Amino acid sequence: MQVQSRLLLGLVALGGLASPAAQATNGYFFHGYGIKAQGQAGVSIAQPQDALAAANNPAGTAWIGDRLDLGASLFAPDRSASIEGNGAGANGHYNGNARNLFLIPEFGVSRQLNERLGVGLAVYGNGGMNTDYRHNPYAAFGSRGSAGVDFSQVFFTPSVAYRFSERQSFGAALNIVYQRFASKGLSAFANPMFSSDPGNLDDRDHDSSTGVGVRLGWQGQLTDELTLGLTWASKIKADKFDRYAGLFADGGSFDVPENYGAGLSYKLTPRLTLGADVQEIKYGHVTSVGNPFDAQQLFAGNQLGSKNGPGFGWRDITVYKFSASYQLSPQLTVRGGYSHAEQPVPSSQTFLNILAPGVIRDHASLGLTWSPSADNELSLAYTHGFEEKVKGSGSIDPAFGGGEADLKMSQDILGVGYAWKF
Repeated sequence: MQVQSRLLLGLVALGGLASPAAQATNGYFFHGYGIKAQGQAGVSIAQPQDALAAANNPAGTAWIGDRLDLGASLFAPDRSASIEGNGAGANGHYNGNARNLFLIPEFGVSRQLNERLGVGLAVYGNGGMNTDYRHNPYAAFGSRGSAGVDFSQVFFTPSVAYRFSERQSFGAALNIVYQRFASKGLSAFANPMFSSDPGNLDDRDHDSSTGVGVRLGWQGQLTDELTLGLTWASKIKADKFDRYAGLFADGGSFDVPENYGAGLSYKLTPRLTLGADVQEIKYGHVTSVGNPFDAQQLFAGNQLGSKNGPGFGWRDITVYKFSASYQLSPQLTVRGGYSHAEQPVPSSQTFLNILAPGVIRDHASLGLTWSPSADNELSLAYTHGFEEKVKGSGSIDPAFGGGEADLKMSQDILGVGYAWKF
């Protein structure tokens, strides 16, 4: 696996995707893959529009023709936390924005081999997690220095899709993930009472891991106006983060959750197309993400890093996305969308999630595509993640001084992409 990791690292650097990702939008998944999808709140399962289609539904690779897409998104999250009522002296407001601008590139290429068979490759940041608190929220408990995490995931998704009728296709793709993680400012937990491996819990620089899963999809045009799509991605059992074997459950395990969805696209008029997706992300089924952080179990011997040990307490979520696009002219199309997600972070789990405040639930997006010629496209997208607060309830155990930890986050994303058709 060491050779595989080095190979993937080289591909990441080659693709310009080695920079850390910021806090993503639906938990730690990005809200849309492809600049066009971003401009309509991620709606894409039944609307393949570019060579990033396989990231959403590999069946779409059969319909997009020969093209190359390059894109990048400038991501500006605003994340903070506050603690009140704490007897250990941790009360205060904490700003996690020591770094708050991130560039997230993407790349896709597709090729139609014949009238029925298409292949493609999509390379994209799935999302991630980044916080950087100059004033450490855990200092009162014995942690030193600044605090935060840096987690990023990059996917390489080669796909193949086959039109088995004039209006239906089936697609399959490999999901090859390369992920990096680092944490700092958690030294209060790096002791034998709290961790099964205290030497590999905090401030161990970046570690990386890889894994492989599959994504399957179907797309069918039922009428001249209505198209449906289905997609499913397996859980990816990734290599362990050995340098953080004392932080993540099962000795550093951090898998990619299973996710699946359904979508529809309806052409209301020759120029106006409506769309909707529903997506399920199984965060709660990944041990290190879904297991709750329970101080009483911690003191009873269920240590960080142990088998089935504590995690961040995230729940499975369902995301609902809606969109509309309108062709103003043969050269210009405008689009917009709105998405709403369930809250992954329970109010009882906010204390540890100061590090990972992925609490955004609602997004609004606008976008456009301008085609200066039949062979080129320029696309823009803007998304605002509305401010969301999660107020703690029973979030800090009396053993840590009690009180509550509250989380708050909003974000803005500006994306630009250019495509060549050949």
